[in-house]
Amino acid sequence: MCGRFSLHTSGPALAEQFHLPDIPALAPRYNIAPTQDVAVVRQQEAGRTLAHMRWGLIPGWAGDPAIGARMINARAETVVEKPAFRVAFIRRRCLIPADGFYEWQRTAGQKQPFFFHLRRQQPFAFAGLWETWRSVDGTVIDSCTLLTTEANGVLCPIHMRMPVILQPDDYARWLDPALCQPDPLLALLRPYPEAEMSVYPVSTYVNRATNDDPQCIAPAA
Repeated sequence: MCGRFSLHTSGPALAEQFHLPDIPALAPRYNIAPTQDVAVVRQQEAGRTLAHMRWGLIPGWAGDPAIGARMINARAETVVEKPAFRVAFIRRRCLIPADGFYEWQRTAGQKQPFFFHLRRQQPFAFAGLWETWRSVDGTVIDSCTLLTTEANGVLCPIHMRMPVILQPDDYARWLDPALCQPDPLLALLRPYPEAEMSVYPVSTYVNRATNDDPQCIAPAA
């Protein structure tokens, strides 16, 4: 499970990484939590666009949008089978930009948070899915989830799962609306190479979702 991540990369760097036509104006975020709005890159007819969506996918058939709080992750191994995700997997895939994420390890009765990032300090993209939910009163909510897979060697001492981080060369294939066959898509949902990742412990300051500043990613004393 991935329940917190960061995105404090500059707008120009994000535009370059994700081939966006416009430079996004995003406030730096250091502790993005479920049910909050997140930046999402989608493929539209006119090209790639950046939108804001609620983190926690709300299936179109849901009677209550609160279900989204339980849908922040989708397992790569079962995404084709699960009613909440299978249509979005075929029709509504997206990139969720980030530059790091957190996992917690239970030690001596407490949980120690760790911050994971790429060794090159570059932004990256989680493999995501999105949906539009409409209520009977006309309320419309766009929401998303990120996919997870088995942990690589960097993650496994701390957590058994990790978010799917896509290689930049795979962005176009993941976003391609014409690609509807599961097998080539599932082939992308693999653990990220451990040699390209780094991790360090951070303070429990990050445990509180309302704390959202550079102290969240500062190495623990």
